[in-house]
Amino acid sequence: MFTYVNGQIVPNSEVRISPFDHGFLYGIGVFETFRTYNGTPFLLDEHLNRLNKSLQELQIDLYISRDEVLDILMQLKRANGWSDAYIRFNVSAGEGDIGLQTVPYQKPNVIVFQKELAPAGPMTEKRGIWLETRRNRPEGKSRLKSHHYLNNIFGKREAGSDPAIEGLFLTENGFVAEGVVSNVFWTKEGTLYTPALQTGILNGITREFVMDIARDTNLQVEEGLYTRAEAEAADEVFVTNSIQEIVPLQALGGRVFPGAAGEVVQRLFTQYRCAVRL
Repeated sequence: MFTYVNGQIVPNSEVRISPFDHGFLYGIGVFETFRTYNGTPFLLDEHLNRLNKSLQELQIDLYISRDEVLDILMQLKRANGWSDAYIRFNVSAGEGDIGLQTVPYQKPNVIVFQKELAPAGPMTEKRGIWLETRRNRPEGKSRLKSHHYLNNIFGKREAGSDPAIEGLFLTENGFVAEGVVSNVFWTKEGTLYTPALQTGILNGITREFVMDIARDTNLQVEEGLYTRAEAEAADEVFVTNSIQEIVPLQALGGRVFPGAAGEVVQRLFTQYRCAVRL
């Protein structure tokens, strides 16, 4: 398998970064994960917009263009032969002296990982559990998709390794936040609810897209501060991310939900798949 590293396609066994990279030393780096469907990246412009804004906030002197990404993806497709793939587009600060740096980073490292995925199949289900680990507050004004992932790791360890279980965080004040690797939604009497960015969650690209298609299907969409009891009183519950798409929960907090049989989640899933032209 091959990975893109700073302008070159190299075997995975040869991927290297310096231990002086401040992405390694201090977590100064960001990434985007997205899928390619039959070789085409989904919601690429939205992912790039978030990536470039994050780079600017971290003072990493780099702008990634759409054409650059498409060229990299074509190189990876030729090297690995995968049309349906998981992509992690990673930018770390680059080398610096030991110690915290205040001036912009001029020579970041760009590494693009690719992992083969099976062609997108039918909707899958998970079981949700509430985590004792609380969602930490963002390091800055809003949460970046950054290398600071320890809170997620603690949450994943608590949830366990079963891929059919999604751990859901509450905030320090007890409000519903997000999943370990997902945003969370639920429906009640024709309204779609999801935690507000005020809770400190990541503004997921798929989160925004699902809210858009929900409005297109005449669902009322509300963002706010909600308790776990409000989520458990829902008609349907589901989580989203760019790789797993829309995943209904068939249980949460001792309650059983319709899961993949839910009317709203089926409608949204159909709209989602139409958007990726499957």
